[in-house]
Amino acid sequence: MARLRNESRFIGVISDTHGLVRPQALRELEGARLICHAGDVGKPDVIASLEKIAPVIAIKGNNDRGGWAKRLPTTAIAEIESFRIYLLHDFKKLSFDPAAKGFHAVISGHSHRPSVTEKAGVLFLNPGSAGPRRFNLPITVARLAIEGNSLSVVIIPLHV
Repeated sequence: MARLRNESRFIGVISDTHGLVRPQALRELEGARLICHAGDVGKPDVIASLEKIAPVIAIKGNNDRGGWAKRLPTTAIAEIESFRIYLLHDFKKLSFDPAAKGFHAVISGHSHRPSVTEKAGVLFLNPGSAGPRRFNLPITVARLAIEGNSLSVVIIPLHV
């Protein structure tokens, strides 16, 4: 579990890099206080590149294999100020009610489709894919900002 006590400008959110670190993604994540990678990292160099910007919480996706990936958890929790954020790769595998467990946000990846929804006071964020283009979907990352007592999200298309 990662805790941030400093005032955060934003948390960078990225997923489904599949081993590709795009310079455009790094530029958009610059200035983040924390980076959450929602799985399908692809190779450890991706995490090392992100760690040059900010501390990283990365989880394992269904395509993360090999010795390096065994060190990644399948889920993670970040606590930032008074907010609790749950990370998992595939939203369909969420097996509990995040509102009942006190989570303010759930971050997932897997679908490669960027989305932001809210249900029962919980923000659900999929930043989309920042890796190789698949399924004719956009290449994106996200910024999760803490604004007073609420969270806001911006999905950022990467022009590649």
